[in-house]
Amino acid sequence: MKLSNKTQALHDLIAPAVQACDVNLWGIEFIPQGKRSLLRIFIDKPVDETAEPVLNEDGETELGRGIGVQDCVRVTQQVGAILDVHDPISGEYALEVSSPGWDRPFFQLEQMSAYIGQQVALRLISAVENRRKFQAKLLLVDLENEMIQVEVDGKHVLEIDSHNIDKANLIYQD
Repeated sequence: MKLSNKTQALHDLIAPAVQACDVNLWGIEFIPQGKRSLLRIFIDKPVDETAEPVLNEDGETELGRGIGVQDCVRVTQQVGAILDVHDPISGEYALEVSSPGWDRPFFQLEQMSAYIGQQVALRLISAVENRRKFQAKLLLVDLENEMIQVEVDGKHVLEIDSHNIDKANLIYQD
């Protein structure tokens, strides 16, 4: 779960602007696509179980948690201005801002800690037991040793080095 140098540089550049919008930068994806690249920014807010419902600027009721359209608009404006000034992406690009959603991608090992016991989808760089793709139950996140432990097929436990994880996301379950 390591960001490329370009993605890390973009992350470092936009993080203060996102934070200024009172949301958390969950992660970013930078996808170079020839003449037109894509910069996708995921933002999140901590859950506030005690929040009272309020009307937002669009007249919608918000429960004090989750990302709303106005959050995405604010971040898009702030980050867009930063990118216009610093011009870190050569050529044209599209900027997308959204919440991580129910099937949220994980960008850092620490993010997975809150989802122990949940189902995750993993794509590995190098095969483990002749497989690169897994859907498994997350059992353990070991930050010190930079590894996770998952249960595959309800019975088989694997330890996976975080540096071997190419992509990971939560599997939404109703």
